[in-house]
Amino acid sequence: MPTIAIFSGIIIQMFFEDHNPPHVHAFYSGAKALVRISDGEIIRGSLPGPQANLVKSWVKLRQTELMENWHHAQTDGRCFRIAGPHD
Repeated sequence: MPTIAIFSGIIIQMFFEDHNPPHVHAFYSGAKALVRISDGEIIRGSLPGPQANLVKSWVKLRQTELMENWHHAQTDGRCFRIAGPHD
């Protein structure tokens, strides 16, 4: 599972050949969540409030890049780093 972004102590990863809906895995200080790319909503797990809000905003900001990565992860096994919310 490649790490595609790290910001504010949050690690964002994406599995190869993962299940739908398109999502990322977010980890922060022992908490973990699956976050849907289409709207930034947590679909499983949880993150503390400020980190959940930051990840949701980041997913919305980087949605196009995340969907490109999702497509690559599902088809050819490649993922690329994506900038954080302030990069």
